[in-house]
Amino acid sequence: MGWWQVNADTLAAGRFVVSELAEATAALQFLERGAATNPAERAWSDTHRPAYRERLAGDPVTAELVRTGFGGHWIADFLTPTPAGGTTFAQDLARVRATSPEQARADLKVSRGGPLPAVLHRDDLPRKAAGLLEWVWERIVLPDWPRRRRIIEADVVARAGQLSQGGWAAALDTLNPGMRWLGGSRLQVNPRDYPPRELAGVQLVFVPVTPRQGWVSWDAAARRYAVVYACSGTLSDADRPAVPDSLGRLLGPARAGVLVLLDRPRSTTELVALTGQGLGSVGRHLKVLLDGGLAGRRRSGRSVLYFRTEAGEVLLRAQAG
Repeated sequence: MGWWQVNADTLAAGRFVVSELAEATAALQFLERGAATNPAERAWSDTHRPAYRERLAGDPVTAELVRTGFGGHWIADFLTPTPAGGTTFAQDLARVRATSPEQARADLKVSRGGPLPAVLHRDDLPRKAAGLLEWVWERIVLPDWPRRRRIIEADVVARAGQLSQGGWAAALDTLNPGMRWLGGSRLQVNPRDYPPRELAGVQLVFVPVTPRQGWVSWDAAARRYAVVYACSGTLSDADRPAVPDSLGRLLGPARAGVLVLLDRPRSTTELVALTGQGLGSVGRHLKVLLDGGLAGRRRSGRSVLYFRTEAGEVLLRAQAG
């Protein structure tokens, strides 16, 4: 198995960061190889894949580059630069574009597990990869970025709750398939047979993305490691159930939206991130729902979590019908 030896100081200093480039890369991976497993993913795929296929049909070099770079057990490293946090899409994309042709080909050989096809023996591969990532960002991700960012921020809030209740072991076990805390300062990052890495005196970041994709990356020179994972608001549930019109007329659309989101216990901070409403507005909606017996609350560690009561469930079912 692939695992990292993570010392206590490195883990304690670990943090969550938002990466626009990681979100675009995850979207590209899903377009290239992701299999839709539910109606929401199929709808997203039906909307965006035709334009993606048309884009690659006009550029066979980039098409082969993507197939090779994302097609093996290991993603070509230059396609997934390790996020640092606090950088823009343009700044991170410049790192992809600045990759040397020799390094790009070497990374692709690792991903392919053997010699490259003749079509990839050229020096403009980093520029072509950056061009496709930029196309995915501008065409697909950027128009939807405010909603995606709210989902990502809500996931970070939820992970912080897990950390406060169960520590890093509880939070890490639910990140990516095949990832789990082994004890003895060992983090299994995937089930494959890769040499272990020792993480001491390095920066460790966790990067949520909304498509159902995940990977690990590192920048040895910068001593920075990253775990990119599919957050709890993935494409499979990003298109959450709409607020029934009748419930919106009864409670008001914003308050009804909060009630719909209480399908599981959530904190006010998470609700703010998911709804885009201000903290004061969410607090007022919760008070009305509590006073009306439609919502309840309980303390979990240092957090207060809100949930739908049975009365709230009955009302929602009646209005949805």
